[in-house]
Formats: sequence, C-alpha cells, structure tokens
Amino acid sequence: MFTGIITDIGLIDDLTQEGDLRARIKTSYETTEIDMGASIASDGVCLTVIAIGPDWYDVQISAETVSKTNISGWSISKKVNLERALRVGDELGGHIVSGHVDGVAEVVSVVDEGDSTRVQLRAPEELARFIASKGSVALNGTSLTVNEVSGAIFGVNFIPHTKEFTTWGEVAIGDAVNLEIDTLARYVARLAEVD
Repeated sequence: MFTGIITDIGLIDDLTQEGDLRARIKTSYETTEIDMGASIASDGVCLTVIAIGPDWYDVQISAETVSKTNISGWSISKKVNLERALRVGDELGGHIVSGHVDGVAEVVSVVDEGDSTRVQLRAPEELARFIASKGSVALNGTSLTVNEVSGAIFGVNFIPHTKEFTTWGEVAIGDAVNLEIDTLARYVARLAEVD
C-alpha cells in the first residue's frame, strides 16, 4: 500500500526486453535500505525490486502491466515519480493507494493560474463514473483532489511544491497518465450494484 505522497523522482536508466520488460531506475533512495522483493510505486505502478545497486534498483514488468499503464511509453532518461511502500506507523498524508493502475488518462489542457497549474484530463469512459468532484485520484502515483468533473473530463491543480518535487512540473498536453481511482469509490459503486 502507498499514500500517493511522492518521495523521489527516479530516472529510467535501462530498459531490456527479456521475456518480461526489465527496467533499471536510478534513485536517491538509500539503496542499502531497500530489500530484495520490496514494492516501490513507479509512476503509480507497484513494482517489485529484483536487483539493487549503489544508486539504482531493477524491476521486472509483465506484458499485462505494460499494456494497462503508460509504461509502454517509458524511455531511457524518462523521469518517474517514486514512492516506497507504506510502513506501519507512517503518516498517511494522501489517501490509500494500491499501486494497481486502473487505466490511462490523457492530459487535454494545461493552464497556469497564479503559481499553480490547472490540468484537465480525459479518463477512460469505463472509469469516469468513479471520479467525483472533491474526491481523490492517484495520477502517476500522486494523490490529488479532483476539482471538477464533466463527463470523462476531470481537473486537478498542482501547487508549486508538487511541481518541484514530482514530475508534474513538466506536464504537457497529450501526456499519458496512470490513473488509479479511489478504492472507496470502487466499493461504493459495487455496493450500489448489489440488490
């Protein structure tokens, strides 16, 4: 489990197709404190550490995960939001995030408003019903509050701190963004379906 509070910006250092996709991610995390088999959310995707070096770790990514996320667009030197798994006693500053991406949203508008940036995205139609104004979403692993919703289009704001300490300072129209809907929204919708 994660909170959607990004704690590092990683850099894709190598991508190798060897049955599954293997990615090497450079990090400022103290890698001696990362266990083999640890879960690290990379742009919101929960990935398992399979090798560790002095300033990097490797993950193995299945074809299913590549097909359901923006990982198919990863390239060498791409920056990715990183978050280590939640530990008992950690502060829950965002919302509960599983690292299981539901789909890929597309950035359709980027407008600076004062020091903040307002971004609108188009959610996949089948996920749009789970997104509510003032509810939570995780976008590329970042816990965010939804400002407004109109059909499949929804908006969020990025304050200067978020733009500086995540990859959101480089957001552009057309970007493919990993979207994880709020777990609570998913269960409420499921309960509403039950007679």
